[in-house]
Amino acid sequence: MIDHVGIQCADVAGSRSFYEALLARLGMKAAFEPAPDVVGFFGPQPGSFWLSPAERDETREIHVAFRARTRAEVRAFHDAAVALGAEILHAPRVFPEYHPTYYGAFVRDPDGHNVEAVCHEDTDG
Repeated sequence: MIDHVGIQCADVAGSRSFYEALLARLGMKAAFEPAPDVVGFFGPQPGSFWLSPAERDETREIHVAFRARTRAEVRAFHDAAVALGAEILHAPRVFPEYHPTYYGAFVRDPDGHNVEAVCHEDTDG
């Protein structure tokens, strides 16, 4: 459904380190740098995620959810965020208010964005 998402960051290098640690748990890696301070992450599923420098001093919170293949990947994403000292918004759990097998974890990135890993399957793969 979504081809790609890009967010602007106050510190692209710092955000890159943050996302490299988290997204590696979902099979994604930084794989393309078309310009200085611009980096694209790609993985085993369609779509890409991009970081670029902020064009304004102000930022508005966004929410980005990355699809995990298993619940174990969601927990690994959460564990990586804990290791980085990220603010944890919601530890991994089922969110039945979304649907019966919605399993997610929510954290804050260095720019204050709400970042999630979600698995829609009832499996640890």
